[in-house]
Amino acid sequence: MESTMVLIKPDAVRRRLIGRIIERLEARGLTIRAMKMVRISRELAEKHYAEHASRAFYPKLVSFMTSGPIVAMAVSGPAAVTLVRKMIGATDPTESEPGSIRGEYSLDVTENLVHGSDSPESAASELALWFEQSDYVD
Repeated sequence: MESTMVLIKPDAVRRRLIGRIIERLEARGLTIRAMKMVRISRELAEKHYAEHASRAFYPKLVSFMTSGPIVAMAVSGPAAVTLVRKMIGATDPTESEPGSIRGEYSLDVTENLVHGSDSPESAASELALWFEQSDYVD
């Protein structure tokens, strides 16, 4: 069993897509082990996206992620990282497969609805940043 981090971003919250996104994850057979809705601090956004700090889009990304509430989830299942990434779709919605979350609902590279960890190692560090072990439901 593998766990991954999923963030439903401020644009998806504003557009009331939380339920549709969660429904897709659960319908696929994935388990939500921890979940919370929060408005994150600039500090947490900067830590979460630290690997992108040198890139031109970083300031815009941090501002966007702190612009409204998000839903943070620990999601588990067989090959959860890969499966969730395929379900989410490509970062650029013009390259997202039809049927993916971004392929169905996203129009913008920055405001692209959902974040999913890109590797088991990233998932572990992201989950530790967002959740305490006591937050998890078995």
